[in-house]
Amino acid sequence: MPNYRRLRIEGGTYFFTVMLADCRSDLLVQRIDLLRAAWCEALLAQPFEVDTVVILPDHLHAIWTLPPGDDDFSGRWSRLKAAFSRALPPPQSLTPSLRDKREKGVWQRRFWEHAIQDEQDLIRCRKYCWANPVKHGLVARPTDWPHSSIHRDIRRGLVDEEWIGGEAVGKYGERREPAVGWASAHRE
Repeated sequence: MPNYRRLRIEGGTYFFTVMLADCRSDLLVQRIDLLRAAWCEALLAQPFEVDTVVILPDHLHAIWTLPPGDDDFSGRWSRLKAAFSRALPPPQSLTPSLRDKREKGVWQRRFWEHAIQDEQDLIRCRKYCWANPVKHGLVARPTDWPHSSIHRDIRRGLVDEEWIGGEAVGKYGERREPAVGWASAHRE
């Protein structure tokens, strides 16, 4: 069994990528109401600061800062994911593995996290969140996407309303797309 190690920093700031099990799903934006309720439930049970967030159809990115003396981001994600899943209707069928684990198969079991190192790292990760809907071809400008903290961050003066996200900001926990033509080039 794999031994996943996570860097735990009490009161740390982290960047996360959390994905649905079905990468073709648009469940997160279709049921944004349930996601918001689950988010509030997690915040009430174990407070944390939401620095930046963007919700896309099949995944989300978030930057959280935990309270001093607290490093339990995994518990918070578990609570949030469970609350969202519980609010959904039961699936038509479940694999024995999902049934045994009392899961609905909505989320990937794990998530990707990155401990923010410094102010520049925080800025890079924020820009990545803001630009992500454009990167995925969902909108032409970051401000056109409704499920992003960029709107709040503009009001706070963290980003200009006209910022278009043109600079390269890297890949943070995203699925890698196979190279075009790879499968056909490697068939026998």
